[in-house]
Amino acid sequence: MSNQEVTIQFPNGEQKRFAKGVTLTEIAKSISPSLAKKSIVGSVNTTTTDLTRPILVDAEISLYDVASKEGLEVIRHSTAHLLAQAVKRLYPDAKFGVGPVIENGFYYDIEMTHTLVPEDLDVIEREMKKIVSENFQVVRKEVTREEASQMFEHDYLKLELLEAIPAEELVTIYEQGEFIDLCRGPHVPSTNKLQQFKLMNISGAYWRGDSNNQMLQRIYGVAFATKEDMDEYFVFLEEAEKRNHRKLGKELELFMFSEEAPGMPFYLANGQIIRNELENFLRGLQTSYDYKEVRTPLMMNQRLWEQSGHWQHYKENMYFTQVDEQKFALKPMNCPGHMLIYKNDLHSYRDLPIRMTEFGQVHRHEFSGALNGLLRVRTFCQDDAHIFVTPEQIEDEITLALQIIDRVYKVFGFEYEIELSTRPDDYMGELSLWDKAEQALENVLNRLNFPYKINVGDGAFYGPKIDIHIQDAIKRSHQCATVQLDFQLPEKFDLTYVNEDNEKVRPVVIHRAVFGSIDRFLGILIEHFGGAFPLWLAPKQVQIIGVSDVQTAYVQKVASELRQANIRVAIDGRNEKLGRKIRDAQLQKVPYIVVLGDQELENGTVTVRAYKQVGLKTMSFEEFAQQLQREIEGKQMTRDV
Repeated sequence: MSNQEVTIQFPNGEQKRFAKGVTLTEIAKSISPSLAKKSIVGSVNTTTTDLTRPILVDAEISLYDVASKEGLEVIRHSTAHLLAQAVKRLYPDAKFGVGPVIENGFYYDIEMTHTLVPEDLDVIEREMKKIVSENFQVVRKEVTREEASQMFEHDYLKLELLEAIPAEELVTIYEQGEFIDLCRGPHVPSTNKLQQFKLMNISGAYWRGDSNNQMLQRIYGVAFATKEDMDEYFVFLEEAEKRNHRKLGKELELFMFSEEAPGMPFYLANGQIIRNELENFLRGLQTSYDYKEVRTPLMMNQRLWEQSGHWQHYKENMYFTQVDEQKFALKPMNCPGHMLIYKNDLHSYRDLPIRMTEFGQVHRHEFSGALNGLLRVRTFCQDDAHIFVTPEQIEDEITLALQIIDRVYKVFGFEYEIELSTRPDDYMGELSLWDKAEQALENVLNRLNFPYKINVGDGAFYGPKIDIHIQDAIKRSHQCATVQLDFQLPEKFDLTYVNEDNEKVRPVVIHRAVFGSIDRFLGILIEHFGGAFPLWLAPKQVQIIGVSDVQTAYVQKVASELRQANIRVAIDGRNEKLGRKIRDAQLQKVPYIVVLGDQELENGTVTVRAYKQVGLKTMSFEEFAQQLQREIEGKQMTRDV
């Protein structure tokens, strides 16, 4: 075997010898010209790399096309460089920060004298397409720090990034035509591989995310493998805009915001109805599982948060005040208050598990730029539960918590995925307890046969957790429910119970939320249902319309009897045409419209139109009322009419 050759192993296990220094492009060409043409990036010994990089050791390789996850990420990264090259041509004084890949695309942070406006994006995009047609080779080069300093001597942002590269790490640049960028790569082999992209918008961004630094201009764009994928994305955006919870929240009079309380929602009557229904649904379910509901103060002494560990890990996100010359904080979480309630009494092992729950209002500081309707606010209601257990009860109680979450999400028709998040770098407590906690969570997921992914290092500072990611009607993922195991807070609060041997020992705490933030969950529901809530959640369940004044008494009678049956009813008594009233009720997404005319008055019937269903159905009042009650009690997602 020649030492001038390397052994290359393909994904199917087949091996072949090549001259040392062979590239992935050359390997692809040796298999077939079409494979070489389709390949856009590859991996060597599991590291994603450029196709033109020489292979100097024996290696396992893979080749990726534009449709692969790896290929798409490289396309988006390379399109960020394409954007920067176009900007540099148009605005020569531009200096460049970072240009990472994000979901569906990329952005680049730029400093220049010209203030960008939306119309500039078309100009930049045209220049990007010109660079694509020029088909520059994208060339990787390893350089010394001195060489890199000279290359970027007129771009202090790049020099700052260069200084941040660890001393032991190689410095690499990428060239395409006249443009050079400091980058680890990898990239596409040439600019003509970048065909499907669109610049989307402009925003301000602090350099390196630090508000103490200067403000840069950020250009966002999207990039896709095919035109079909990009067209599909814009259809998705259009549908997402129709479902936008801020837009629907205003149209359906669900909630509002005021400059007097930035990031803090005001719930209007319709929105409060939905919140009450959500709370009552979960409250009833928790009661059936022997949860006990409590209430803790909104504000507690700063020393409590120091004791719990939140001060060290969370103080930047907390609000503080002073009362009687003592420092207090608005609670960002409910758990310390529940620890105090547990400690208020003596407990025996016979008392455990103790399942404590609260719909607790919490406050967390968010930067104004991060606020997003109900999805990101500064105060929200969290459906927290803390379950105090013996070590032997851990797995059974986690199982029960997951079963409750599963029941709730099935009611809304949500599919979900599970992540097991493990010990973070800033963890609190002993390593052995963390190992034990992580193993317990893993055991439960395996026993329930729930598929899950490991999210390394993303646990809470006090314990590992199971995070549930729901998928909405247009396939977006949202993290809501969580189950967290905690050996740390019982230590910090000196919590005990008396065991079978009459010894004082520590309980274990399970943190559990189903909705997570009820406010955020409501925002997700608005978009999931497009504002057309199932009957049990709808603020207005029935809209009654009389054909003329002759039916007024009958309209009032039907409305009164439905209200007696706890149905939420409204009467449209406006002096408008029947068609206009029906159309307005449909715009309000009312589940059922009841039309009462002479025939209904004479026969004691109702004529019903269900939202988004064609046709009318006439039935007796009793039949209709019973149908409504069945649908509400069963929390049905579809209409019976």
